[in-house]
Parts: sequence; structure tokens; C-alpha cells
Amino acid sequence: MSALYPLKFTPIYKQKIWGGNRLKKVLKKTNTSENTGESWEISPLENSESIVENGFLAGNSLSEIIEVYMSDLVGESVFERFGTRFPLLLKFIDAQDLLSVQVHPDDEMAMDKYGINGKSEVWYVVDAAENAFLYAGFNQKLTTVAFRNNIEQKTVEEVLNKEFVEKGDVFYIPAGRIHATGPGVLFAEIQQASDVTYRVYDWDRKDTDGKLRELHVQEALEALDFEVLDDYKSHFSSATNRPATIVDAPHFIVKKLTLTEPYNAEYNLVDSFVAYMCVEGTAVIEYRPGKTEFIKKGETVLIPAVFESINLIPDESVELLEIYIPDPVSVSE
Repeated sequence: MSALYPLKFTPIYKQKIWGGNRLKKVLKKTNTSENTGESWEISPLENSESIVENGFLAGNSLSEIIEVYMSDLVGESVFERFGTRFPLLLKFIDAQDLLSVQVHPDDEMAMDKYGINGKSEVWYVVDAAENAFLYAGFNQKLTTVAFRNNIEQKTVEEVLNKEFVEKGDVFYIPAGRIHATGPGVLFAEIQQASDVTYRVYDWDRKDTDGKLRELHVQEALEALDFEVLDDYKSHFSSATNRPATIVDAPHFIVKKLTLTEPYNAEYNLVDSFVAYMCVEGTAVIEYRPGKTEFIKKGETVLIPAVFESINLIPDESVELLEIYIPDPVSVSE
């Protein structure tokens, strides 16, 4: 069996009523229209499964290569837990308009209703217009009855926590937390491999057929966590030429690498694939002596679990999000 290498996948573009053109303008994505809202970078979802773009495995689907390479590709513990289903969905999202106010179910609710996992996610702001904002969580204590009244009276916005954002901001959105992004935000999204979304409110927006989009109020009320936090933003210590952990969650760990010099990334303690999403700059990935791959802003590369280390060599500078699945011991703690 031929040796594995860093894998790139053909982006899957999603047209959205709220989409814009910054996937093309800022991230240099080709073949996008004026209302492309999402670029699915690595996806295991049915009817939107990623296909390898580079190397001898080009043309094979994500599940096909996991079936062949198993733990060499995703890691022993990951393969034991998820089999041939890749556990994450990685995206770039361009919100040119408000997204619907929404919530996602947790693992227990999603498994009970649909036999699948729930959806927790991370947003990393790649670019933001002046005064761009998003909503994350509530700004006051509410009951289910009180919030249902907000929905019926169309006063949902009044009880949402509003955050003005800028490039580099991070928000962890665990399952159950209400959220929506405002216009002018381009972000990377790291999430569990699920597409279950409950719309609470959609600003009375109509679809291309002139109809109001479907809401899922009852399901949303069941899924919602009404906890109110003092601060919904994820804070981390910035670092150069060493990793900075920005989110350490049960379903994924996300670190940021800001590099101005060559960096040896070691994976001895990681029993998982590692994905890199490039949010600024360019770099060379040296994965064997004399063997390299290239990553630039807007690209995502999957490093198979069989690699114990790689060298990341920036072209002047590069900013990468490093993503992997935590050890199952961490999940149970």
C-alpha cells in the first residue's frame, strides 16, 4: 500500500441567501458566485462528502480512504470511536447578511432523535468589516416560557448577547448555545460532523421563492441552554513560533500557530489526524525529507495520523489553525 501524505480536498461551495463574495476576494476561492456563503473544506456528510484533490489518492472520497488506511489516517482512538465516518466538518463562511438565530442539539438529544451526534462548533474570525458583529448566548436570564414569548413577539434580538468582532476573535459555540452571525464576518468554522440546525428566528426573511424560511421553535426550545455568561468570547495567550491553544473542548482541540520561522510540529502525544486551516500567509509542509506540500490562505490540509512530525516552513509568515481530536480520556473527564 502506497504511503500517505498531506491531503487536500476539493472545496464544496454552498450558495446561501446571506452569502457574499469574500470567499473569492479574500480567500482566493475560484468558481464561486456572488452569493457563496460556505466553502466546505473537509466534510464527511452524505451528498456533500469531500473528494481528495492532490496526489495519487485524487478522486477518492474521504470515507473510501479512511476505509483503506483506517487508523493510519485518523488515529487508533478516533477510528475505534468513529469508524469510517470522519468526526469533524471544517468550513470557511462568508456572511454578507444576518444568519438566522439558531441553536444545535447536543449529542444526547441528536442521538435520541436522529441517531447521530450533536453539533458544537468554533468560530475563528478571519476578516471582519467595520462594526461587524455576531450574537452568542443570552444577555439576561430567561425561562422557556419567556423566550417563547420573545419569539412570538419578534423581540428575540433584545435578549441576545451582541459582540462586535475583529480579525482573530474566537467564539466557542457549544451545543445548546443560541447564536447568529451578523453581516460582514468571514470566519473559519470547526464543528462536529453534523448539519442539524434549529432556526429560532430568521428576521422575517423570505427565500428565493418569496416564502418565509421554516422555523424549528419547539425543537430549539428543547435544545437551548439558557445559562448566561459574563463573557462569551474565547480568550487565549497569543504566541509566535509556538502553538497557542484557543479552544480545548471535548470534541476537538483548536490551536493557533503564528510562524515567522521554520517550526517542527510533533504529534507523539496526539492519537489523531491533524488538520491545518490557513487563515493568513503561506507555508511549505515538509513531511518527509525532500517531500513537500504547500498551504496558502484559504486552504485546508489534512495530516494523516501516521506522521509523528512535520516541518512547517513559512514564506515570511503564516497563521494556521491546528485542529485534532482529543484523547478519549479527556472526553470522559
